[in-house]
Amino acid sequence: MTEIFLSLQGETSSVGLPTIFVRTNRCNLRCTYCDTTYAFYGGYSMSIDEIMDQIRSYGYKRVCLTGGEPLVQPREELQAFFDRLAEEGYELSVETGGSIDIGQWRLHRPRQRWIVDMKVPSSGESHRMCFQNLEQVAYPDEVKFVCGSEEDYLWSRHLIERYRLQGRAHILFGPVWGQLEPRLLAGWILRDRLDARLQLQIHKIIWDPAARGV
Repeated sequence: MTEIFLSLQGETSSVGLPTIFVRTNRCNLRCTYCDTTYAFYGGYSMSIDEIMDQIRSYGYKRVCLTGGEPLVQPREELQAFFDRLAEEGYELSVETGGSIDIGQWRLHRPRQRWIVDMKVPSSGESHRMCFQNLEQVAYPDEVKFVCGSEEDYLWSRHLIERYRLQGRAHILFGPVWGQLEPRLLAGWILRDRLDARLQLQIHKIIWDPAARGV
């Protein structure tokens, strides 16, 4: 574990809603624009009971499991965590970097969903994506593309078309913070008539972009 905290969701279709973030430790990718490199190393162990106790203490029923890359954790333990959250009536979103096959786990629909963050060319990790994930997602799942250039956007648009994602999963676009002007990305989405959500990481607007625990 890296940290557990309560904040407002800065991205996804739950943007702006109070959310309990459970951030695991370690990641198998090294994206050029990563903003959570502190989750690569260190960390501490917690039992599922201990995690659930801390989650309950916040008084909300919305949880985001993120990292690092949460799917590098032991599969049996992760599945037990998903099951436990479902049993206690929590809404769960699982943010994964897109390189690991999500078909190994079972989510409890409709209150649990995948957020698959497909790594674009400028991340340096696009060649490591598990494209099979794009065949497995379905509402209420979301597919996210964080773009640093028009090349990244065009790569993403190609995947949306190839895997017929429109009408099958929520599509999210966001600019790499401090690298791509949001108005440019907005213009490309409108130009190509994509039915996609533009997100701006509002937690970085509200608080210091480098702040942890928000």
